Amino acid sequence: MTVLQLPCTIFKTQKWMDDYSASDMHCGDLTEAQLKSQYRLDYISDRVDPWTLTRRSSMDRPQSMFCCNLRGQGEKITRQQCAAMLFDEFRSLSRKFSLYGPYRHLIEKMITHMQNGNGTPFHDVSLDRALKEHILNDKTDNSSRLRLKKALILSIDWKNRRYSEIAKGKLNEAISRGRLPKFDSFQDNYNGMGITVHDTWATHIIIKSLQIDNDHYRAVVHYKVQDHFGLDSDDILKTKFSQFHFFRIWFVLQRYNQFGFKPFMTNMAATVEITGGRNES
Repeated sequence: MTVLQLPCTIFKTQKWMDDYSASDMHCGDLTEAQLKSQYRLDYISDRVDPWTLTRRSSMDRPQSMFCCNLRGQGEKITRQQCAAMLFDEFRSLSRKFSLYGPYRHLIEKMITHMQNGNGTPFHDVSLDRALKEHILNDKTDNSSRLRLKKALILSIDWKNRRYSEIAKGKLNEAISRGRLPKFDSFQDNYNGMGITVHDTWATHIIIKSLQIDNDHYRAVVHYKVQDHFGLDSDDILKTKFSQFHFFRIWFVLQRYNQFGFKPFMTNMAATVEITGGRNES
């Protein structure tokens, strides 16, 4: 019987890593007319009008009784100045989604990366730390870590102290029936992780080592997770997103053919230790 060769990738999502063809990775593909007619994005910002390239005043807002007379009459600016002002407002508005905690700085850092990074992948050690904490703190029945722990106990060949290649599918099945790490809890709405990552796009889980001694085992398991920092049409058409200037600005900066700032891959990784015993229930 063939022993499982390590390191071994035991799980991959159906969605690919580095999928730049995904709908939320499109950029610079929509005209002003499309953004206004299909997405109802006439009014984007309280600071600037990207359609007329003019700076707004406090009187030039939809809630003002004078807006119809004054809109578009402000100071003319360049397209580069307009984009810079939109990014500043983008960062400012992000703070309501990142009120506290060690990850509150990430959203502004990622917005700046969108502004200057030209679509290059993004990584930060804080993301790795958040992922590891999430994996270790998930004590639910659907936890991928706990389901993997149980599957190893049940399918290790304890007599011969090994794990066979043929039983690899049991590990994949256990994880597939569970819940992969994502940041969609109530506190994630305010600690910065919900707005930076929220759900994830692709996940790979790799067993790096597996040591079996008597009636116990120790596995070192590596999670590689990727998300997209970008918006697709479905996102902006949802009221829960389109009602906020934050997402309206984001969509226009990314998708308007006069801006076309590139979305990017957000990469994070975590390595955890899983231990178990033959006689555990």
